[in-house]
Amino acid sequence: MQIKFKTNINCANCVKSVSSFLNEIEGIKWAVDTSVPNKILSVEGEIVDINKIISAVEDAGFDIEELKTS
Repeated sequence: MQIKFKTNINCANCVKSVSSFLNEIEGIKWAVDTSVPNKILSVEGEIVDINKIISAVEDAGFDIEELKTS
């Protein structure tokens, strides 16, 4: 399962800041594409708990919102 989120994680230092929070969530792989306007956080895993992802990113001090697929 892959879920994408719109964030304001916009540079390498921001990615570094959020890393420890996201790395605490077991069973996921994640990456942030800082080159696109929406700064897309992609999260993959067997089970992805959207609320845990959102909480982790907000705890790190960033904005996040799930991108809905149509």
